[in-house]
Amino acid sequence: MIAAAVESTETRLPAVAGRGPRLRVWLAVLPLTGLCAGLSAQALGHPEAAAWAWTLATLLVLAILASQIVTSLARGDVGLDLVALLSMSGALALSQPLAGAVIALMYAGGQSLEAYAAGRAGRTMTSLIARQPRTALREEGGALRDVPLAQLVPGDRILVRVGDVVPVDGRVASGRAVLDRSSLTGEALPAILGVNEPVLSGTVNVGTPFALIADRRAAESTYAGIVRLVAAAQARKAPMARLADRYGLAFLGLTLLLAGGAWLATGDPVRALAVLVVATPCPLILAVPVALVSGLSRAAQIGVLIKGGGALETLAKIRVLVVDKTGTLTHGSARLVSTRILGALGEEEVLRLAASLDQASGHPVARALVEEARRRGLTLAQPQDVTEMPGEGVTGRVDERHVVVGGAGLMRRQGLCFEPAGGAGGLAAAAATVLVAVDGAPAAILDFADPLRTDGGSTLVRLRACGIARVVLATGDRRDVAQALGAGLPIDSVAADLDPAAKTEIVAAEQRFGPVMMVGDGVNDAPALAAADLGVALGARGAAAAAEAADVVLLVDSLAPLPAAIRIARRARAIALQSVWAGLGLSLGGMVAAALGLLSPIQGALLQEFIDVAVILNAMRVLVGQPDGGETPLTDPVPS
Repeated sequence: MIAAAVESTETRLPAVAGRGPRLRVWLAVLPLTGLCAGLSAQALGHPEAAAWAWTLATLLVLAILASQIVTSLARGDVGLDLVALLSMSGALALSQPLAGAVIALMYAGGQSLEAYAAGRAGRTMTSLIARQPRTALREEGGALRDVPLAQLVPGDRILVRVGDVVPVDGRVASGRAVLDRSSLTGEALPAILGVNEPVLSGTVNVGTPFALIADRRAAESTYAGIVRLVAAAQARKAPMARLADRYGLAFLGLTLLLAGGAWLATGDPVRALAVLVVATPCPLILAVPVALVSGLSRAAQIGVLIKGGGALETLAKIRVLVVDKTGTLTHGSARLVSTRILGALGEEEVLRLAASLDQASGHPVARALVEEARRRGLTLAQPQDVTEMPGEGVTGRVDERHVVVGGAGLMRRQGLCFEPAGGAGGLAAAAATVLVAVDGAPAAILDFADPLRTDGGSTLVRLRACGIARVVLATGDRRDVAQALGAGLPIDSVAADLDPAAKTEIVAAEQRFGPVMMVGDGVNDAPALAAADLGVALGARGAAAAAEAADVVLLVDSLAPLPAAIRIARRARAIALQSVWAGLGLSLGGMVAAALGLLSPIQGALLQEFIDVAVILNAMRVLVGQPDGGETPLTDPVPS
């Protein structure tokens, strides 16, 4: 059990499985068979045959344990599996084959129990890798061909069948897509998408077959990035796990000292053996990886990918939040927030004419206007005689009408006078005002903004409720824009007009208040994400640099899961520490009792197995319960 536990402290889920579930099953079957055979022989009056059965069962497990120890030593790991080796060897040396067989069974049964616990804890994360598709049905010359994902290129048309995992990021080409995104985002209900709407790879088609136009190569798609992040998360070793390794060696020394002292004081080597048996497993080694991996898996269920146990521990200690504005608290794109009609044309007609003309422009506000018109179901016409003045606006003809869309400077040059545009207040102050003229007369004033996400304010309130003491808005946008957005939000400070280096300086300055979590989504956020105690990248389709620099990636395009993830992290850390100290207390108590002659080696083996089961089951409590229920205190339940 200990050899596997030492390795599992690295939270490498494939490695846990790679130790071989079948080997672990047989490892438990061998001593159980030998123990039962020996007891049968003993009952039939053949004590020598019973002793041989027990000895053989112990030797088989001992040989496997010795090979595991050699492998661990080759990696530089020295753990408490040495105590298991000494206890079984000592039982055979002291002519106690029954005790040796019981110890072997407890050891092998413990390995099976830990393999089950780690496998269940990591099921969500490993399933993300297991579900990765290998091929896709591509349309070629009117026929469908099953091709490897590596051959897909942007623009390929793919058929996604019922039950298929979407292989690449793309857009719905035809039909209606009904997608189960629960494995990525934790959403309970399927999403229904129409033609030209974006589709994330890794989601599952639960509706009818539909055609997909690939937007990215498979290696660049969302799901491939998530798989890479999962692999990175599994390979990282948590500080608490490293602490367990160091304390495990101290516990090993204490065990050998107590066992040797009992032998020297009494002259009875059986007492030393009993001490070794009680200490064979160590809750310090077992509880930490199971609790941390359970926390990682629980967070993945709600769409939060945490890159390893170290990041999980840091998330549990966060006191300060530094949050980016554009694309994080806001949607990251301009949206029409108000329309003021100035002429005889109605709102829908003005929007149709302006959006038709803006189809010829690549400006972000022009794209926002076109998207708004399409969202309203307006039929756009083909513009003619289009002239664009970069940064100023567009002129042209739509349905034989002369249309001008742009700013005040362009309108003045056109000889058009608009009433002063004060904006729509608040949100409108955070974006741009677009003027529309039709046939030489003012037609409308359109106010655009990058509005706060619908869940942005409530999520900040929830983050405050779960222990974030300070919130700082850090943005490269203008100060008046940032202050207008932050008005009414639970924000302590606003830092605006920041370049990437300045954002990094803000993070460093805020660390005087406690561990800092930086949340962002763009390339310009990557340095600050890396500089923070914990970096959180928003959205699976955000900038690759941000996801690479971050310690946590939100698989949904929203801050909403973050408070629950913090509660999960704090609960996992608290339960790990609780299991460690309770388990160590029981083990040390049992060792002292064994040294005093109050426990035989067989009784010690049964006691240590009870302790193993107790700490592992307690650590697995992380997997149950609602992450949104109740607040977890910031203070540790015990010293860490």
